Amino acid sequence: MADRTPAPDTPELRARWGGFAWTPENKKIADWHIAKYPEGRQRSAVMPLLDLAQRQVGAETGTQGWLPLPVIEYVAKYLDMPVIRVLEVASFYFMYNLKPVGKFHVQVCGTTPCMLRGSDALFETCKKRGMVKGGISPDGLWTLTEVECMGNCATAPMVQINDDNYEDLTPERLDAVLDALAAGQQPKTGTQEPGRHTCEPLGGPTTLTAMVDANHDYRGEW
Repeated sequence: MADRTPAPDTPELRARWGGFAWTPENKKIADWHIAKYPEGRQRSAVMPLLDLAQRQVGAETGTQGWLPLPVIEYVAKYLDMPVIRVLEVASFYFMYNLKPVGKFHVQVCGTTPCMLRGSDALFETCKKRGMVKGGISPDGLWTLTEVECMGNCATAPMVQINDDNYEDLTPERLDAVLDALAAGQQPKTGTQEPGRHTCEPLGGPTTLTAMVDANHDYRGEW
């Protein structure tokens, strides 16, 4: 699983990120999130603000983004929270990266349903491209992380890359997705199984078939 310890608090880290502050646009977004909560409950906005900060770091570095300690401290100060409380949130949720990542953060599910459906082969596919778990590939494009279940068991195996899910994967289908991303394209998200729309059975639904094309009231038949 991913290492959830923060990047070392070095002078170089402080020199690079010690002056972090919201961009004018992101300040509006941060204040919008805070305004959702009643007076005295502004700390409830810590999760969206951490996500916003990570995205700002990503925009500045050309990567998926991460949370250096000075950035976590900035969010804590903005919300008048103890830094340790913000760090607790950032280190608990896998949506936050505590170390630098590449342009594309490839999160492969290794939990039982995905493992039984071939996730080991997906890890091998990533390895052939120079990806190492927890590291950044030499070309700066990829960071590979093994994660726990992300809720797509019906379309396993699946991978999350940045904000998008790719499901029903094989090594060949994952290669096609990665090739498209590397070429600056946006591959189709969701299931990669031809003819499948979401997570319905292959070949189409076998029950409630009258609901395929229109809303059908079954109550009279029950």
